[in-house]
Amino acid sequence: MRLILLGPPGAGKGTQAQRLVAKYGIVQLSTGEMLRAEVSAGTAVGRQVAERMARGSLCPDDVVVAIVGRRIQEPDARNGFILDGFPRTVRQATALDRILAKRGISLDGVIELRVEEAALLRRIESRIAEMRMRGEPLREDDNPEILHRRLIAYRRQTEPLIAYYRRQGVLRSVDGMAPIQQVAAAIDGLLASVQVPKKPVVTLKRTQKPGAARKPPAGVRKPRKKLDMTGFAGVKAGCLRSNGSRQGPRGG
Repeated sequence: MRLILLGPPGAGKGTQAQRLVAKYGIVQLSTGEMLRAEVSAGTAVGRQVAERMARGSLCPDDVVVAIVGRRIQEPDARNGFILDGFPRTVRQATALDRILAKRGISLDGVIELRVEEAALLRRIESRIAEMRMRGEPLREDDNPEILHRRLIAYRRQTEPLIAYYRRQGVLRSVDGMAPIQQVAAAIDGLLASVQVPKKPVVTLKRTQKPGAARKPPAGVRKPRKKLDMTGFAGVKAGCLRSNGSRQGPRGG
């Protein structure tokens, strides 16, 4: 199962991705987490994107494509994956198509979580307030102003993906503003028609030539053929009479 979840920041893609990971035994590949890992590790890529992430700007396509291309080749992604936050642009989508084509695989579906931006801003503000009340740390991009800029970037760069994947016939849409359980049920309904590949059944090849006698297993004696004695009864009787042993006493 190879899926893409589309939707603006705060649409609930991460929540649904975690549920699908548990259901199908696949991995969630979040570009946000991958980029934050690069920043934490202090890699060259991390230093390149750290400032952009702090401003809420999107990272360069070539950087994100390179990271995702390496990630989907790791062993835990062989059974399938969910891409969360990627692709963001049509250019990234075409790059992903090339990556998958080289491996001889394709997407099973692209699910769009539709949301209302005004309601989304209210949702993120409420979430930030709850996190502050619990004393939980906030990320630098947990900010209504940054979210607003990211929504503008989403409309400008990511919404064309909807038309791109609709033309490919793999796009499905659900109401992302519905309660979590209803969103989950809608996604499950869309994926019900997707056939998850089963493990191939291994069959032994028959090496014996047609008409050849089968060799019995070791330790098993081959049964003897039963002889057909039909027509031998008279011959046997004649042989016995020919030596005179069973003939009656001679006369005189």
